[in-house]
Amino acid sequence: MDLPGGFGAHVANIGIKDDTDDFVVVAADHPVPAAAVLTRSRFAGPSVELSRTHVADGTLQAVVVVSKNANVATGDRGRRDAAELVAGVAAALGCRPEDVLVASTGVIGRPYPMDRIRAHLADMAAPSPGVTVERVAAAITTTDTHPKTASVTVPTLDGARATVTGVAKGVGMIEPDMATMLAFILTDAVVDTTVLDAEFRWVVDRTFNSLSIDTDTSTSDTAAILASGTAGPVDQGVLRDALLEVCTDLTRQLAADGEGAETLVVVTVDGARDDAQARRVAKSIVNSPLVKTAVHGADPNWGRVAMAVGKTDDVDDVEQDRVRITFGDTEVYPTLLDEAALAGLEQYLRRDEVHIGVDLGVGSGSWTVYGCDLTDGYVRINADYTT
Repeated sequence: MDLPGGFGAHVANIGIKDDTDDFVVVAADHPVPAAAVLTRSRFAGPSVELSRTHVADGTLQAVVVVSKNANVATGDRGRRDAAELVAGVAAALGCRPEDVLVASTGVIGRPYPMDRIRAHLADMAAPSPGVTVERVAAAITTTDTHPKTASVTVPTLDGARATVTGVAKGVGMIEPDMATMLAFILTDAVVDTTVLDAEFRWVVDRTFNSLSIDTDTSTSDTAAILASGTAGPVDQGVLRDALLEVCTDLTRQLAADGEGAETLVVVTVDGARDDAQARRVAKSIVNSPLVKTAVHGADPNWGRVAMAVGKTDDVDDVEQDRVRITFGDTEVYPTLLDEAALAGLEQYLRRDEVHIGVDLGVGSGSWTVYGCDLTDGYVRINADYTT
């Protein structure tokens, strides 16, 4: 898959990963409208600190990603190294350091291998439009089992076609609160900076911020979008729909590829007082270890879903006699199922994708979140992560 018009990429291995690409630069020819949503972690890395400053004016020219090294909790050395990395990329591109966003994920507490980075930047090849989206996506992965990409085309107002393309990584330490998770969206549509920021934040809230693998917010979460404007203007509603489609696709891929995961879990809560309440209840369900293990074991134990609803903060207006719980299309509460129906639900829970629905019977609020089951594979991956 080609990059959207106006963008090129440079991908290489600088020796952080053993034998796969681990260094990426995606760049436009000049500063373009951009927006980013970054982790709220109080242990945010230097990459997040720099990026927050650099994207504040609503423009960027490039994104650089160092994979499998977070450069977090590395003190002043880490800040200096991140600044040197950005300055080196800017020099290679002929742009200002302030126009470069930097992102890193990997083991916390390890500084960048600056000798390798310096050596690579000294003769870095120019970003090329011939580098594929798939290669960019593969280079930013860490413990992902496969690269994650999504793309749609939409009509421009002058009759041409514009592209919205995204890449993402992350399968563990994921409970985005912004936005380990990285996501980068590129479009060749003409978009005003203010509109781009507003639409991207609206979409991120309903996709990446509605994703949870293990309830842990990364120190490095970064989601960013750049718009080159080479294809022409797009209706704002069309742009929102395209962004939502791409980011939802990436979110589902991230959830399905959670560390050790075997089942994608989609939870929708309807009938809430408002969307905020629906989201809190849905997150309580998808984050419950008991719900996640029940899905993994194909155990139709709807009582665990009821538990997750009941423990949620701010559900004083929820009355259990008005609540309805479904697994797929089957109501499991308040309807009491016989043994044959429960056996059928066991088969449903063995699918690759499981939907859990809850209607609170209070109002019109609704929200959908995405997660996965909890397996012994998750425990083993994270027990052995640095050893």
